[in-house]
Amino acid sequence: MDSLHIFAPATVANVAAGFDILGFALNAPGDEITIRKTDTPGITIHNKTEFASMPLAPEKNTAGVALQAYLQHLGSEQGFEITFLKKIKPGSGIGSSAASSAAAVFGANELLGRPLERKDLVQFAMQGEKLASGSAHADNVAPALMGGFVLVRSYNPLDLVTIPVPENLYASVIHPQIELKTEDSRRVLRKQILLKDAVVQWGNTAGLIAGLFKGDYELIGRSLQDVIIEPIRSLLIPGFEAIKTAALQAGALGCSISGSGPSIFTLSTSEDTAQTVAKAMQQMCSQQGIESEIHVSPINTQGPRIVQ
Repeated sequence: MDSLHIFAPATVANVAAGFDILGFALNAPGDEITIRKTDTPGITIHNKTEFASMPLAPEKNTAGVALQAYLQHLGSEQGFEITFLKKIKPGSGIGSSAASSAAAVFGANELLGRPLERKDLVQFAMQGEKLASGSAHADNVAPALMGGFVLVRSYNPLDLVTIPVPENLYASVIHPQIELKTEDSRRVLRKQILLKDAVVQWGNTAGLIAGLFKGDYELIGRSLQDVIIEPIRSLLIPGFEAIKTAALQAGALGCSISGSGPSIFTLSTSEDTAQTVAKAMQQMCSQQGIESEIHVSPINTQGPRIVQ
């Protein structure tokens, strides 16, 4: 094979209390790229995305940086050409840069005969996240590459744990049409937190993981609480509290900010409930005078895939 068309999924990171350590993948939306082996070394990038510009220099492009790190690790001088057909809007809070980086390293790994496993590709995709936000976090790129829920137990050394997905768990995501840059959302965070808040957060993180393993929807709902990050970042999202209240009243298990925002996610126990929740959030967003996009999806357990 000399060329592949790759789909890589959008992702929800942080998942309430799991700041920088927990994320999950969606079925839609996602990024699509075409990646092709070239006869000469180096990476060439083209952009056919209608709604977004991007740097075409590999060292300034998240996918380019990730692919460079991957090739350097292999000691390979194979050249590649990447053409972007992005479907995730940058700054949406559902892993736009992560999907691009994941698609690039996944596609290259496929074309080179799969010398590495998917989980081993995460460290290279993280370099794209470092370029995008200043922090090499894995809670988007890990589920984008591995699918499902992924826990980052440790960053040094990188230790990734896949978490079971309960049957009939659905996500609703609303993207208010405002843009928040990840680096700006990280800049507003406090550098120190109170011990009492940390204890609550640890309990919620552990409760969410336990709820996913047990398939205990009530425990999942009780644990989707963020007392450290959400109170600060929610101030950057107009109408957040009203949208969250509407989602919970419509039957969502829980609701919080997706990644660095402005997207907001919920989890529900059926597709019907997830659709109802999405409509309730969008209606409330409209009442705030803000246009929005909604996505309803089961948890994507596959990760990237080759598109025929």
